[in-house]
Amino acid sequence: MRWRGERQSTNIEDRRGMSAGRVAVGGGLGTIVIMILALLFGVNPQQLLEQLPSDQQPGVQSSRPQSAEEEELKQFVAVVLAKSEDVWSEVFRKNGRQYREPTLVLFSNQVRSACGMAGAAVGPFYCPADEKVYIDLAFYEQLRREFSAPGDFAQAYVVAHEVGHHVQNLMGINERVSGLQRRVPEAEANQLSVRLELQADFFAGMFARYVQNQGLLEAGDVEEALRAASAVGDDQIQRRTTGYVVPDSFTHGTSEQRLRWFRKGYETGDMRQGDTFGAQNL
Repeated sequence: MRWRGERQSTNIEDRRGMSAGRVAVGGGLGTIVIMILALLFGVNPQQLLEQLPSDQQPGVQSSRPQSAEEEELKQFVAVVLAKSEDVWSEVFRKNGRQYREPTLVLFSNQVRSACGMAGAAVGPFYCPADEKVYIDLAFYEQLRREFSAPGDFAQAYVVAHEVGHHVQNLMGINERVSGLQRRVPEAEANQLSVRLELQADFFAGMFARYVQNQGLLEAGDVEEALRAASAVGDDQIQRRTTGYVVPDSFTHGTSEQRLRWFRKGYETGDMRQGDTFGAQNL
């Protein structure tokens, strides 16, 4: 992705090197479950973070310097966030609405959000309560090493997916889904979560189309994003971590589904085509 020299968003909150307090693994969540969740994108904070203990200590500023590589990665995600601001401001304007820009919080190891305390194990996530996207940049090394999904546009996909959850929040979709999930059995609640995540993938595809139209994509960029989407399918994650697959427990969708909806957003660029909740075939 050709990103150098492009506008960087000012909606960046850098908390790297700050201690947000202790995060204890407990509350009925087993170690295996935590390891699985560590590999997933877009964990729903209201389903996961609230289960983590709220044992907190005041944040303490660390003097650890950031490397040149880390600073360049910060600049990159700031450009990606800026591009997402451009695309969604335009989409909302065309639909007679005003887009409210989210804040992207960079953290290291653990962070306090309005949705609760979170360790880096939960991966990148969006908190609707404070309208912020949270990312530990170390996740990108995990994406490259453990998921075999390297490349800057694979990294851009992560940001675009989480911003997709912000778009859902502004449209009232998150709130409606959360309300339904509280009233249905677990298997149905999981299916609603899958549809929510696949729609965020669709929105990430729309973002990719916008960047393509600006002439900023390079050869292989879309394939990088597709590899990232495929690598984090529930079926792939479960098969690698447990050796078997439990479809009723899926919360993000299969690799095939994530690929399909990202590609659909990229190919159509039409928000009306992203109704995963009305789709009979995901």
